[in-house]
Amino acid sequence: MTTTGLGHLRKVTHGEAGRLRGSSPASGTRVAPVTALSGILIAGPNLTFDRMLSIDEIRPGEVLRATEVVVAPGGKGVNVARAARALGVPALLAAFVPGRTGQAAAELLAEEPIELIAVPVAGEIRSAAVILERSGRVTVVNEPGPPLAAGDWEAYEREVEELLSGRLLVCSGSLPPGAPPDAYGRLVRSVRGEAIIDTSGPALAAALEAGPAIVAPNLAEAAGVLGRVSDVQRAGEDARESALMAAAELREWGAGAAIVTAGEVGVAVASEEGVWWQPAPQAAVVRSPVGAGDSFAAGFAAAYVGGEPLRRAVEVGVAAATASVETLLPGHVDPPRVTELLDVLRGAS
Repeated sequence: MTTTGLGHLRKVTHGEAGRLRGSSPASGTRVAPVTALSGILIAGPNLTFDRMLSIDEIRPGEVLRATEVVVAPGGKGVNVARAARALGVPALLAAFVPGRTGQAAAELLAEEPIELIAVPVAGEIRSAAVILERSGRVTVVNEPGPPLAAGDWEAYEREVEELLSGRLLVCSGSLPPGAPPDAYGRLVRSVRGEAIIDTSGPALAAALEAGPAIVAPNLAEAAGVLGRVSDVQRAGEDARESALMAAAELREWGAGAAIVTAGEVGVAVASEEGVWWQPAPQAAVVRSPVGAGDSFAAGFAAAYVGGEPLRRAVEVGVAAATASVETLLPGHVDPPRVTELLDVLRGAS
């Protein structure tokens, strides 16, 4: 293994042989917490540079000026890692690092600090423009990322498998062009189902076929894979009912438990206990909803690894997601605020 000069960054090359070092002996239908795990390993291969742009209003065809700009490394895996670390859970992030811009992102992540397992590839890092209007409307433009070359995904897969011992696998976000369609499904099989999956489209469908312990898409992502396009724009009580139906159907597709997040309304859960709803507490202020689902995944995974039962882990996830929307940068959560929101959810005085 080649070590760089960065404190939290390791690089791997195609020539390094990885091996599976003791995955958790559980089937894909198991949803009880894993007490033997000490942290999480996040497979979030598609890094970005996020540009959070606050403007008064989008007016197509005009030159617009932002009132506030935040630029930082991003991607769903990064957001999960940020939130997990804030909540005190050891987290490793495995990602592709393309070119010089990828190296710059890695250096910034090391400063946070986020421990990054970096697999170098050709090209340059993608970017995402997150446009936040004064009205609260959010527009996100995501680039696909540089295409992978032959052998890139295999190198990434070997590194993830080598690092799994003692950690819960969380597969988060999109796959870069050139990745196998069943890329996350292959990782799920390598841990015999003991994984949390938060992705969309064909990647989610393939992961479901592999029988993961938990899937946690948002309502739009669930609707997309289930062919329920009309559900995407549902809100309020309609969103609740759509999420409950989607969670039940996703579990039938092969997940041990399915969690469908529905924004500020709450989350639907389908497990061996049945299908149930967890409402979300009200945020004090909404600065940005981007990354709330990633903070949910981090909070849930933190509680799950810590031995909490499913319902309690869902509560922690919902509290973390609500705390996340009160901040501008995705994945930034304030632990005391998460505790406050948990008290609200659990009826504490």
